Amino acid sequence: MIKKLLIANRGEIAVRIVRACAEMDIRSVAVYTEPDRYGLHVKRADEAHSLGSEPLAGYLNPHHIVNLAVETGCDAIHPGYGFLSENAELARICAQRGIVFVGPSAAVIERMGDKTAARQAMVAAGVPVTPGTDGNLADVEEARSQAQRIGYPVMLKATSGGGGRGIRRCDDEAELARNFERVVSEATKAFGNADVFLEKCIVNPRHIEVQVLADSQGHVVHLYERDCSIQRRNQKLIEIAPSPQLTPEFRAYVGELAVRAAEAVGYENAGTVEFLLADKQVYFMEMNTRVQVEHTITEQITGIDIVREQIRIASGLPLGFRQEDISYRGYALQLRINAEDPKNNFLPSFGRISRYYAPGGPGVRVDTAIYTGYDIPPYFDSMCLKLIVWSLRWEDALQRAVRALNDMRLQGVRTTAPYYQQILQHPDFRAGSFDTGFVEQHPQLLEYSEKSRPEDVAVAIATAIAAYAGI
Repeated sequence: MIKKLLIANRGEIAVRIVRACAEMDIRSVAVYTEPDRYGLHVKRADEAHSLGSEPLAGYLNPHHIVNLAVETGCDAIHPGYGFLSENAELARICAQRGIVFVGPSAAVIERMGDKTAARQAMVAAGVPVTPGTDGNLADVEEARSQAQRIGYPVMLKATSGGGGRGIRRCDDEAELARNFERVVSEATKAFGNADVFLEKCIVNPRHIEVQVLADSQGHVVHLYERDCSIQRRNQKLIEIAPSPQLTPEFRAYVGELAVRAAEAVGYENAGTVEFLLADKQVYFMEMNTRVQVEHTITEQITGIDIVREQIRIASGLPLGFRQEDISYRGYALQLRINAEDPKNNFLPSFGRISRYYAPGGPGVRVDTAIYTGYDIPPYFDSMCLKLIVWSLRWEDALQRAVRALNDMRLQGVRTTAPYYQQILQHPDFRAGSFDTGFVEQHPQLLEYSEKSRPEDVAVAIATAIAAYAGI
């Protein structure tokens, strides 16, 4: 078993991995750059080491991270999500230096990270894919020609893209011409790869993803699906497990497709296969070769600790269960509480948290790295916390989410919490009738008014006085 693990990440996912290590009697090592010196993951890990003063560079340097792992006597690295989590070079360097990488092999990361190569692998495995180009586009003229063949609207995508970046919808030839250089430029800056391709735009589909686990002995299982249709500009806001929109038969079918996809590429460790559903058709979109932000809700409905399983698999241990051993109970929702102002075009709202009180009670879980007095730095993702709720019935889970949001106190920054209150109470959402166009189709949900509680006003006054007095 792994004895000492370096966590090549920050924030709530680093805290999440620290907790898994503590339960497995594994010594945890945190890393940080200067803005994260007082981060909760730094405080909670057994050890913490600096990656330098530059906010981002340290987290993105695979050689530096592996060297630090060797120097501190670590035998494994967990990349979390984001940063280097899907970086084949990090996995390759780990293998060269005798460090266990908690994730798939470099070859699989490269294959599934290249969207055109992933499409080709899925076609060969008999997994349905969205109509599109078989390879990368040479120039805008080829893009025009292929778009005419596929039919508008189309999605122009970066081959190495992810996280909603490097992607543009094009409704006609003029938009395609306008967006081509933008996507190429964004892909080059964000991913170091200028390659792009085209896919048919499936208008307002449902976004369904399936969690898979695969060990080194060739066993692959799925942990059912998550519905990620509530999103804005390809960024997920609310995730649900299982999807309230799938029949048992279709749930089984999508799960089988995900297992087939993982088996086709020789996958190992935790991964997520993402699909688009429209008109009773399912299309493979991509595979994420890492733990997902929303892994929490799968844990809630299945009782399986996904991070723990990642570490066990990386240690060479077989899965401790078969597909027939896995079941789910109830419904779980995850709400990404971001430091953004929904009423101001979701403008980031970084700064000091003057007061934070976490909600609790039955069926409520909070994954976070914030605390009262914490300064949210402007260099990273704006997510403050993940609020996860579970209940046996869909209607009860919705009510629990509303209650938990009401219980929470997070002051000093604007957040998406009041906006989620509007979504949770919308009739279409409560009926389980929604797709990826839900946010754009309901702009009136942004016209909410925020009610001030007496205690909130008192805290705001005290904070202003303290700031003025230089306390």
